[in-house]
Amino acid sequence: MVNDECILYLWQNENTVVIGRNQNPWKECKVKELEDSGGKLVRRLSGGGAVYHDMGNLNFTFLVTKDNYNVDRQLEVIIKAVNNIGIPALKSGRNDITVEGRKFSGNAFYASGDKCYHHGTILVDVDMPSLSKYLNVSKAKLKSKGVDSVKSRVANLNEYVSDLTIDRLKDELINAFGGVYGSRPVQIDDKQLAWDKLLEGEKKFSSWEWKYGRKIEFSDSLERRFSWGDIELQLVVEGGIIKNCRSYSDALDTELIEKIPDSLIGRVFTAKDMEEALKEALIKIKAEDSKKQMLEDILLLINEEI
Repeated sequence: MVNDECILYLWQNENTVVIGRNQNPWKECKVKELEDSGGKLVRRLSGGGAVYHDMGNLNFTFLVTKDNYNVDRQLEVIIKAVNNIGIPALKSGRNDITVEGRKFSGNAFYASGDKCYHHGTILVDVDMPSLSKYLNVSKAKLKSKGVDSVKSRVANLNEYVSDLTIDRLKDELINAFGGVYGSRPVQIDDKQLAWDKLLEGEKKFSSWEWKYGRKIEFSDSLERRFSWGDIELQLVVEGGIIKNCRSYSDALDTELIEKIPDSLIGRVFTAKDMEEALKEALIKIKAEDSKKQMLEDILLLINEEI
């Protein structure tokens, strides 16, 4: 990728549940039902919540350098394409695109070095019974959004344009991409791809360790939902010392969540000692306001529960 290049990648999955980087697969997904039906579980690099994919869903990814990364501009491509079809789409909340208050696209984000990506879903003709069949949506999450079920929160775009197809949406996205970026999109040939890196990534991301991680038999669990997402801490406590820890969250900001286990293992199982450990962890990472708020909320949970 060159510095001034933006790549739009359009892709699909069949009968797949995709969970966020720090989510607990068994809590977010009905794993046995999914696997019994021939479906697949996938864990992505970015944060955020679990989503269901089938061939009625079109996914997009923007790949761009940090200097040219602009979420509003990238979302403009999606919104403009859907608007051009005749559907009044608009951005809503922290990472959704909606029509008439119903979500048809969720987005997530990831950065590594000077490379960034922003990806999301677009529901066109997704099988809604499967959407609710395989996903476990917490009552706290539904309550925070003021709705009764996962099905009432989401919409397929073909409810608004009955003859809409995936192919037509692809064409509209490519046209909108060129319009927003002021340049004619050029298709990348498969031969230009780094296949050695792709095969290396396939091995890692299809492994049990990456998808399911290390499941521990915990002795204590702390859990709550905040404005930035949910948090669950599973702890193995022996003799008053935290011997093991796992942190699960659908937060879009993953950095602090991933620091929690290493920070708490070996510390005394008291609110005071855990607070000290997590404050030390925050100092080691870039202390943005969003991370400070996350830490304050997590410390509130710890102080109220321990």
